[in-house]
Amino acid sequence: MPNTTTPFPPEFLSRLHTLVGDRYEDIIAALSSSRPTTLRVNTLKTSATALVETLKNNGFTVEAVSWSTDAFILTNGKLRDLSETAPYKKGELYVQSLSSMLPPIILNPLPGDKVLDIAAAPGSKTTQMATMMENCGEIVANDTSLARIYRLKANIALQGATIAHVSRDDGRAIWKRYPEYFDKALVDVPCSMEGRFQASEPKTYVDWSVKKVKDLSRLQRWLLRSAISATKPGGIIVYSTCTLSPEENEDVIDWILEKEKGNVILENAQLAGLTADAAIRQWGNKTYSFDAYKTLRIYPSPLMEGFYVAKFKKLKSSIPKIFDE
Repeated sequence: MPNTTTPFPPEFLSRLHTLVGDRYEDIIAALSSSRPTTLRVNTLKTSATALVETLKNNGFTVEAVSWSTDAFILTNGKLRDLSETAPYKKGELYVQSLSSMLPPIILNPLPGDKVLDIAAAPGSKTTQMATMMENCGEIVANDTSLARIYRLKANIALQGATIAHVSRDDGRAIWKRYPEYFDKALVDVPCSMEGRFQASEPKTYVDWSVKKVKDLSRLQRWLLRSAISATKPGGIIVYSTCTLSPEENEDVIDWILEKEKGNVILENAQLAGLTADAAIRQWGNKTYSFDAYKTLRIYPSPLMEGFYVAKFKKLKSSIPKIFDE
């Protein structure tokens, strides 16, 4: 296996090489270098044009992103200095990775929608969806960690996302409180975060293990299934992770399509202007049966963190089947 001099866990490196083959060195390089600061405009408080002009007047320059009119790459200036500016302090912008912006865009919440964000903290996607909904409708921003909820509430307040209401429920059971209530659901699940590993930051990978990957996969399945049962027939559910492991991505999709067979279908998550990979078709002794091109695999690059996104449409009621193993 090439490049074993990185600080990442050897078993992670072995799995990564199996997963990506001849792209291994490029991905290791991406995980070993820093990315530019990226941000999105908070259109509840300002416009993209006004924000760009204000930043320019403060000595910053930004580059537009082809697949989003609200996303920008900081090309001149540092995050530390940006955080001292008035637009940052007033919540007119939100510093967020480009990959993290994808799930809300693919979910496409509209003004008036009722939306579940099942694992919402720290609120980047919650507040992004509020801007897309023009602060009209309802977002239930759920999380279980009290510490993370404090940050979630602070970000919601700073960004002016008045339609977002915070709850602290076990996401696996939130459907019982909101049975088939939401028009759309975002299931951006806790994950092993392989797509965000940074060689210079041991805290990003020191706790990684195959056991953790498998434990998280079980949690992710039930969070996704709960969100499906909390969504109305005809509604849309988007599942996302910031990891590369098939157990947390394709395995979860394959499992839910079997468990909710006839209740949900996989829809195309491709986004115009975005270059991404399809799902992998096989991992170990498992072959996945769904249409691989319909889900997005974003591998770590000099600009993007690793991410995975899948989109479902709910066809009919699924609540009676939630108890099936």
